[in-house]
Amino acid sequence: MTKYTVLSLILILCTVACNNHPIIDESKSISNRVWSIEQQPTFTVNIKDSLALYTIYLKIRHTSHYDYSNIFLLLHEKGDKLKDTSYLKEIKLSQTDGKWIGKSIASLYEVEYLAMNNFSFPDTGKYTFTIQQNMRDTQLEEIVDVGIKILKQ
Repeated sequence: MTKYTVLSLILILCTVACNNHPIIDESKSISNRVWSIEQQPTFTVNIKDSLALYTIYLKIRHTSHYDYSNIFLLLHEKGDKLKDTSYLKEIKLSQTDGKWIGKSIASLYEVEYLAMNNFSFPDTGKYTFTIQQNMRDTQLEEIVDVGIKILKQ
């Protein structure tokens, strides 16, 4: 290979790698590890490219003392040229044998859930995402924090 071919390959790899940085990767703590239905963490993202496709992940961190094997969430989306939209998502937190899913550090577990793939925004500008727990219990114990990560594809 010539040095120009090698330099071209390096430039292409750097370009591809740089595009995988999230435009938002943020989490918010849940007070006293008790997520009430009234507590709805909100995240704002500024979309600069409405022609691009995006991948949206929801992030949940919980302790090993969380009572359920899953969690139901409502993901609310608001924007200037967008009708307020809600998406119901069920996130599995454990396998059928009770083993927790996700990354773990001591008794903490983190799950990144693919909420939307090939998602497009109708226009550029600011969008707000709000995450609301949607379980039968209005107080979920042992939820540490919740978050969102959006990647431009």
